[in-house]
Amino acid sequence: MREGAYEMSVKFWPPAGRLLFGAAFYHEYQPAYLGRVNEKRLRVDLDLMRRAGFNVVRVGESVWSTWEPENGVFDLDWLAPVLDAAYEREISAVLGTPTYAVPMWMPRQHREIAAVPANGRALSFGSRQEMDFTNPAYRFYAERLIRKVVSRYRDHPAVIGYQVDNEPGLVLLHNRDVFQRFVDHLRHLYGDVATLNREWGLVYWSHRLTSWADLWPPDGNVQPQYDLAWRRFQAGLVSEFIAWQTEIVRELARPDQFVTTCIAYDRPGVEDVDIASALDIMSGNAYYEMQDGFGHPSARPRVAGWVAQGIWAVYELADRMYSSKQAPFLVTETNAQSIGGSSTNMPAYDGQWRQAAWALVSRGARMIEYWPWQSLDFGAETYWGGVLPHSQVPGRVYREVARIGEEFASVGPLACGAVPDYDIAVLYDTDSKFALAGQSPLAKPDGPPDPDSYWQIVTSFYRGAFDAGLQVRFVRPRQLFGLRRPGEAPQQPTSPAEFAVANPVFLVAAFFTASDEDLEWMEGYAAAGGHLVLGPRTGYADREGRARVETQPACLHKAAGSWYEEFSNLAEPVPVRAAGASEFGLEAGAVATDWVDCLNLVDAEPLAYYEHPHFSRWPALTTRPHGSGRVTVIGTVPGQAFARSIAAWLVPAPVAGWGRLLGPVRATTATVHDGCRLHFLHNWSWHPGSVAAPFQLEDAISGERFDLGDQVTLKAWDVRVLRAKS
Repeated sequence: MREGAYEMSVKFWPPAGRLLFGAAFYHEYQPAYLGRVNEKRLRVDLDLMRRAGFNVVRVGESVWSTWEPENGVFDLDWLAPVLDAAYEREISAVLGTPTYAVPMWMPRQHREIAAVPANGRALSFGSRQEMDFTNPAYRFYAERLIRKVVSRYRDHPAVIGYQVDNEPGLVLLHNRDVFQRFVDHLRHLYGDVATLNREWGLVYWSHRLTSWADLWPPDGNVQPQYDLAWRRFQAGLVSEFIAWQTEIVRELARPDQFVTTCIAYDRPGVEDVDIASALDIMSGNAYYEMQDGFGHPSARPRVAGWVAQGIWAVYELADRMYSSKQAPFLVTETNAQSIGGSSTNMPAYDGQWRQAAWALVSRGARMIEYWPWQSLDFGAETYWGGVLPHSQVPGRVYREVARIGEEFASVGPLACGAVPDYDIAVLYDTDSKFALAGQSPLAKPDGPPDPDSYWQIVTSFYRGAFDAGLQVRFVRPRQLFGLRRPGEAPQQPTSPAEFAVANPVFLVAAFFTASDEDLEWMEGYAAAGGHLVLGPRTGYADREGRARVETQPACLHKAAGSWYEEFSNLAEPVPVRAAGASEFGLEAGAVATDWVDCLNLVDAEPLAYYEHPHFSRWPALTTRPHGSGRVTVIGTVPGQAFARSIAAWLVPAPVAGWGRLLGPVRATTATVHDGCRLHFLHNWSWHPGSVAAPFQLEDAISGERFDLGDQVTLKAWDVRVLRAKS
């Protein structure tokens, strides 16, 4: 570190009131690095970043072997020139703890740290996250390095925050000592094996235990209550691991530095709400299929996975990130060029980087960070394209990204104070996702159970709302009901009446592991004036994942005015027709897919029926007033047109104020603290579009003004950020 390097003005640290914009930057991956800084290349890279409007980089999280090349031998100074040069250019840094990729000397000296997956064979090293992160030896080395790295750089003014670990929850740990901790966890939770036998129904197939030593390992388990407890336990290990690192960093960090992590939301060991509770701000990956994948409207099928397919899925992921803390979030990784391997090269069409960046900001992102800055010429992610290509010569990607940086610099202070608007609240429950992975109600196209059944059900409704021009706010059970797991102290729930005032429509689909108290809360919400919308599998099980023995929908069938005892999978989509006397508007081509709850009417109004020789006796959609509100039951996983029709009926007038935009031009809004509203207008197509201004507007980027009725034009793959008095 150069003497006197930190004596410059610190007025821009941290960059409060600005959108953070940058990339993951790994100077240590440069071909000419070889243990020393290539000062010329470093200056070139950071000057290019500065000209592109970058004000943040993520550094240091992937190279434990650079920080500690041998056990107890540390090189802590290699990053100082990078941070110094960044600081000189007013570029902040988020410093990562390199705990997700262990150096090879560690498994060589401690074979016991290897992670053991469900097959019982210890993972070989040579990838990443192959270690048991609960192992005491691993924890010793991890804490030692975290303390040294944070102590070395906590006073560097470029460092505005820390990312602990990276993308946790990849492997469910089946190590023997982890299993023994699981047994102890159950012993403390249930007290004795008699209680466990009763709560899990272990009389079935002779699984009854006589002592805790009888509990079998989870590797070949098919008992659903066991599976749910195991998934909860594994997610708890990941949450504890992140909280453990966070506590260490906070002990050493400056008060003005934040702590976060980078979540890959599809990881099997992630309960993001629990992880978020330990962090100052939530962060996550946003990877998506670009090019024609950004076209809207789209008829492509829903596909679960780490890559969002369809622009609706990009918004869905952003809304999930926001819901982790019901607060703004950071995007720690997103597409620069191609993502994945060399067979998945789909870099954006011109304009699509802008579209994606502003779409994420419109839903609460406060940082957009590309992965990585420079395309790497070696390693497992050689063809994961960066802002710079392999030649390291700025090209089309750099120019497109630099345009975003210029816009963020001018509009960022306004966007930073904006809260995403929404038309409909939708419950998202990771616990039910865990449970329905083991008790999958849906099948994959080729026949076997679909472990992503929860996602498939919930996103059918999300996509319908998106296609109908609505904005969604995900809410989580713990944030709403004061949800607790067995053995946990109750939390104070939100008032159903207050929630009904703020959220006139509340959609709850696949809320499988609901408690009696949760279902009673939902009944109280409807009675207080809210419109409660129930989808398949909601309330079918209790908190242990056991099927309820009462009439379905459990605790709510009287309020709903309809009930069911029979259900069926659908091998093929079934057409749906509107009920003769209803005012429910049904689009042509509406179908039910995957599932039917055979609803019996009591005093509810049927809104739609199946067109089928057998299923036509039951309605697909019913509604009934309840108290000051209403309960609607949807007995199927609606196809795209059916889901869009339902959403349009639930919310006739979207809050965005543009009317119901059903074509490629899409509007989302956010409310700014000064009483203004930002309107993010996207054209998700190759064809220029226009829409009439519903009120006076000003383009926050260009300054162009529009009066009521003026046509707001958009080029192909274009976006406008418009400001209006709310």
